[in-house]
Amino acid sequence: MASLLTDPLFETYGRGPPPIKDYYHFFVTKSEIIWRWWKISPRMVYRHTKPGEVKESLSDFLEDTDLQREVRVVFGDHVLEFTMALCEGRYNYLDRLSDSLLLRIINFLELEDVDQLGQTSRKFQQLCGSEEFWEQAMRRHCCSISDEVASLAKEIGWRTVFFTNKLHLQKLLSHEVLGLPAIKIVSEILK
Repeated sequence: MASLLTDPLFETYGRGPPPIKDYYHFFVTKSEIIWRWWKISPRMVYRHTKPGEVKESLSDFLEDTDLQREVRVVFGDHVLEFTMALCEGRYNYLDRLSDSLLLRIINFLELEDVDQLGQTSRKFQQLCGSEEFWEQAMRRHCCSISDEVASLAKEIGWRTVFFTNKLHLQKLLSHEVLGLPAIKIVSEILK
């Protein structure tokens, strides 16, 4: 399964935390860690300092507490923990899947399971609450969706339309025809 992973396994870059202005690049491949830095300072002493680079095998990184500390300081605990897991061969394959593919998979779940999945991580919370997911769920559960319902969903949200019963939906659509704002009507219905 690990052979399905492509290089790089992980990559991030950015400035160090204040007051550090140095720039860092952190790169994890299947076989090594690459840590690069560029000194950025107005001081004359550092003006001619060349960029630096450290390359280590994954097993060496697991033992290099100094480099681990630098990664933690610059990019935080979550990046260090993720990198340590990669070095130990613990890959999170779900992180490697595209959002569109994950949405297709999520659409096969029951709604109760979608709610549970949304509580597992920020990524799944975003996906399970996205308009794209609720539009797909609405299209999957309904035989057909009229243009009026689709335009109403774009205004008030697919999730709201999904959980609105048919009587309230008809009332909303009739008010829409009369030119009344649907958002105001929905808030009154949901009270």
